[in-house]
Amino acid sequence: MGTSLLFVIFIILIALVFDFTNGMHDAANSIATVVSTRVLTPRQAVIWAAFFNFVAFIVFGTAVANTIGKGLIKIEDVTVGVIFAGLLGAILWNLFTWYCGLPTSSSHALIGGYAGAAIANAGLGVIIPSGWTMTLAFIVLAPVIGLVLGLVFYTIAMWLIYYSKSSPKAVTTWSRRAQLVSAAFYSLAHGSNDAQKTMGIITALLVSAGLLHSFKIPLWVVLAAQTAIGLGTLSGGWRIVKTMGQKITKLRPIDGVCAETASAISIFIATFLGMPVSTTHVITGAISGVGAAKRVSAVRWNVTFKMVWVWLFTIPGAAMIAALGFLLLKPVM
Repeated sequence: MGTSLLFVIFIILIALVFDFTNGMHDAANSIATVVSTRVLTPRQAVIWAAFFNFVAFIVFGTAVANTIGKGLIKIEDVTVGVIFAGLLGAILWNLFTWYCGLPTSSSHALIGGYAGAAIANAGLGVIIPSGWTMTLAFIVLAPVIGLVLGLVFYTIAMWLIYYSKSSPKAVTTWSRRAQLVSAAFYSLAHGSNDAQKTMGIITALLVSAGLLHSFKIPLWVVLAAQTAIGLGTLSGGWRIVKTMGQKITKLRPIDGVCAETASAISIFIATFLGMPVSTTHVITGAISGVGAAKRVSAVRWNVTFKMVWVWLFTIPGAAMIAALGFLLLKPVM
């Protein structure tokens, strides 16, 4: 029992490391626009984002954590080894894409790794089709909602500016202030969805190890996950900030306000429905929508399509790494 408990504790630490890399990797989503528009310095921006990432648990429940922990994979077939290999696959994929400066999805890496390890352990029968149907649907819906809202918000903003006859200087002044609010709004949404994924994995681990009799998320798991993602955000993710903030389309403060607000609303919808979505997908869709509202050629679609290709490979890529890891480590677990 002592050795088993130590192994469980070790895997919990690994899960929190994943949460940390999630915050580090997805910090760009929270701060790219606010940094690229020079509303905040990089240091100020990560502190701002990290704070709202952490306090998100006060506002939201654990619907996403329940989906991740017991809605995608039959929990009775989940073992400690499955959790370990799943996390390993997700972390390795995250680090690989971070090194390459590619804004892929930590969320999809996690569910891909979890599924890959579970299938390697018990076959395709461990998959819960109903859970995956909605999850996969939101892979498409979430960024599309972000894109449409970004386009709509930018169009409305331009209409209001035109009819109010505001000077460019006045628009820049109020939009820079508004972006502080929209960046906080987006960071709150990011923390509400992404940290819950690790909560679900840790709770599934505790159930599979026999330390919990039912899937009920303890408060210490909530606090640990929120702290890890907040600290990860504080560490930054400057390679991806550059891609998200400037390579898709050139951003101004008013553009950042529209993109962040559109993204936050899309993520809030998914969180309330218990859907684990990619915050990277959503903010990219929103930025693209804002750019397209100016003119279609304002968006560097080649960069966007490159990201889409990486996203398509994320779930199967992380799944294959996790499955291989499980099969290699199975004799010692």
